[in-house]
Amino acid sequence: MITIFKDKKDIPSDKEYIELNDVFFNQNTVAKLDERANTIIEKIDNSKLLSKYKICSRFNDVILDIDRLSVGCKTVLNVLYYPEKVFCLKECGNNALEEIYGLDKGSVYSDYSLIPFDMDKVLVQTKKGGREISDYEELKEWWCNEE
Repeated sequence: MITIFKDKKDIPSDKEYIELNDVFFNQNTVAKLDERANTIIEKIDNSKLLSKYKICSRFNDVILDIDRLSVGCKTVLNVLYYPEKVFCLKECGNNALEEIYGLDKGSVYSDYSLIPFDMDKVLVQTKKGGREISDYEELKEWWCNEE
């Protein structure tokens, strides 16, 4: 299950925070892509991974460089391949959020609530500690309340 931080000061000092998912993906994650990436790329961008650096777009089957993926898709792939880092959620659409919330591990940050309706459970983390939340309304309340 993923861990969510709503305040940057709650991110442990031993975890690197990544704000620019697009840049991080292009410089790091792209080199790690394997068969797991294809499923995510198909679900989020409706494209097909042809090789490590090429995708087949849903628009007229045009072949594009992989850097043309949406930032939401890149964010999911960043979280998947670098679960020890914390990634910003702010550029993710609902389809990417659903995938992130379904990952077995990883960490994300947003100072405002970004919750897909179809969520299972997450770990929310503050300086005071962490707890599991498995209800949309409870997670929204946690995100909206000041601590």
